[in-house]
Amino acid sequence: MTATSPTLLVTGASGHLGRRVVELLLEASKGPLIVTTREPSKLADLTARGVVVRKADFDDASTLDVAFAGAERLLLVSTDSLDVPGRRITQHRHAVEAARRVGVKHVVYTSLTRPEPDSPITLAKDHWATEQALAASGLGFTVLRNNIYMEMLLHSLPQAVAQGRLVSATGTGATAYVTREDCARAAVAALTSTYEGQRVLEVTGPSAVTQAELARFASELSGRPVEYVAVDAASLASGLVAHGFPAPLAAAYASFDVAVAQGRMSGVTSAIADLTGQAPVSVSHFLSAHREAFAAKGS
Repeated sequence: MTATSPTLLVTGASGHLGRRVVELLLEASKGPLIVTTREPSKLADLTARGVVVRKADFDDASTLDVAFAGAERLLLVSTDSLDVPGRRITQHRHAVEAARRVGVKHVVYTSLTRPEPDSPITLAKDHWATEQALAASGLGFTVLRNNIYMEMLLHSLPQAVAQGRLVSATGTGATAYVTREDCARAAVAALTSTYEGQRVLEVTGPSAVTQAELARFASELSGRPVEYVAVDAASLASGLVAHGFPAPLAAAYASFDVAVAQGRMSGVTSAIADLTGQAPVSVSHFLSAHREAFAAKGS
């Protein structure tokens, strides 16, 4: 006699990570599936594929019991509400409390590398508060502390090629970049597993690289010289503001560089291979596979 598959729920399903998780779940036919989003019309195609699509407003806690009803294992994708300090913490607490009320058995949460209170990253406190809410909830949970997405390099490195310089406040610090695809695969594995306890996993790529090494990669792929230019965090932030970045966003970007310089982002783990059975993609392989991004800027 075959056991019934648990009902799965993915929040933020119209975002990049959430949508990819949904597609992987559908490809693998992984049980009954509910997805939530602020705008269900964006996911109309999923309804035709047998997915239950529900509206969820994390700012309004009263809507979440209905949105989460029937789910047994839930993927809580961190929201993108960064406009008001503390808003995202409140949203995530609403989600955790609703999950507990409706009887969700296990929550998988997408967090950030080493978000402890001493982290210099301005966004870290949101993730730390959410992790603490999960720990206090009594729910089973898997926290996936995703390192910086490799996809970010497809913006910064082609710009560096065009300018002939890669400016960073990371010093000699290294980052264990990870692809969004690998993070999605890890989330699927955690969501569909039978694990019922409480765990925190640092999710990384297979190696850590410095910005100086990335400058060399960019130069090799483009055939143009790219100089690594080390600056301090204040100079980096002011430079971003001068190029049109809002000051809070510039400070957030610079704070990631500070964390890298402190060595907080360089740890490499086997979490992805442990969860999925497949090794994560390396930076060199990823950048080589996107060589055209450098050719476009270098032409």
